[in-house]
Amino acid sequence: MPDSHEADRPFNVYLDFAQPLSLDSMEGVPSVAPVAPALPGEKSLAFDWQRQLHRLFDWIGSMAPGVVLAVLLAYVGSEAASYIGINLLGFQKSPLSPILITVMLGLLVRNVIGLPRSYEQGLRLCVKRILRVGVALLGLRLSITAVGTIGLTALPIVIGCIVAALLVVTRLSRLVGLSPRLGSLIAVGTSICGVSAIVATAPVIQADEEEVSYSVAVITLFGMTALFAYPFLAHWLFDGNAQLAGFFLGTAIHDTAQVAGAGLMYDLQYDAPEALEVATTTKLVRNVGMGIVIPLMALSYHRQRQQQAATNVVTSSIKQSHWLKWSQMVPLFMLGFVALAILRSVGDLGNDRPFGLIDHSTWTNWLATGKTMAVFFLTISMAAVGLGTSFAQLKNLGWKPLCLGLTAAVLVGCVSVALIWILKTPG
Repeated sequence: MPDSHEADRPFNVYLDFAQPLSLDSMEGVPSVAPVAPALPGEKSLAFDWQRQLHRLFDWIGSMAPGVVLAVLLAYVGSEAASYIGINLLGFQKSPLSPILITVMLGLLVRNVIGLPRSYEQGLRLCVKRILRVGVALLGLRLSITAVGTIGLTALPIVIGCIVAALLVVTRLSRLVGLSPRLGSLIAVGTSICGVSAIVATAPVIQADEEEVSYSVAVITLFGMTALFAYPFLAHWLFDGNAQLAGFFLGTAIHDTAQVAGAGLMYDLQYDAPEALEVATTTKLVRNVGMGIVIPLMALSYHRQRQQQAATNVVTSSIKQSHWLKWSQMVPLFMLGFVALAILRSVGDLGNDRPFGLIDHSTWTNWLATGKTMAVFFLTISMAAVGLGTSFAQLKNLGWKPLCLGLTAAVLVGCVSVALIWILKTPG
């Protein structure tokens, strides 16, 4: 993607045009890292350990503002939800979700006060790496058997939602006069994994920067709306069944961060950790779909051109998509999630002495610590999501992309609910 005016772009915590070229992208697309230029004062240092520490201090200094602000808002949001619900409203347990309050505080700060660019790198760290660590730690809450069972149950729901969005949304985009590229980006963003899918798909269908920005704005708007509304909607639709609610949250909400936030909101609001576990596992199954959908989108888009000149483009795009496929089939944080689920399973086999090394109470304490850390990291990432979402980016969005995005979100949500009701099992 072009980056000549990157400094002039309004900051969006989801959007990173270097994402598909970096090992740090949500789906783990690899590339060779660029050589870092020397930092001011580094050349005067005589020893390598001095230069390494110099770079570490520089990295901490660049990350600290955003990370500290996200941690502060996460703490304030949790305390505010408890204080308002218990002390002011008189409930024994606060009916207000700390995640909801945290995200709203972030949105308020970003859109009322505004954030200097010095906060950007730290917020990206929260939404990308800290979020992934939190998701990976959720693997400690599940056995590998449970992960496989949830994944297999979610698979037909995921496939149905992806197919419905790709077929209907791309066709509707042509009917309302939008470019096929914009329609394709909104379709993949809605059906697979939000902004990550958009940024990864854009190069192979030759989407321009404006189309990427429009589709990201649409996905952000309706993804944030779903983050706030869907946990309560799911609780009502499925009569408090946390497992079915988790399948819905994992298939109907766009971005990984939004799914994790909605699952955590449901967990904390209704004391139902199963919803978070199912939603996260289901979302990881959706993410794997990128490796299949991106080549198909490239082929479908270029076949519509029916031009001889497009032949080479198709070939190169499919080759690029095929190369992306294998790296995206095994996201790095998904490997961590599965590895920790395996660790949990092996540890639980030793009832009295897990791994033959530690006593059962120590193992239980470790699992409880892992659960607490997962919630802590996810809450921080939700604060960063709020801080990184600017409503000003929506002001130039035309009504056609907006309507298409709304239609796509409603379509995927309805297909998800229908398939869950069709395929649900007792309990």
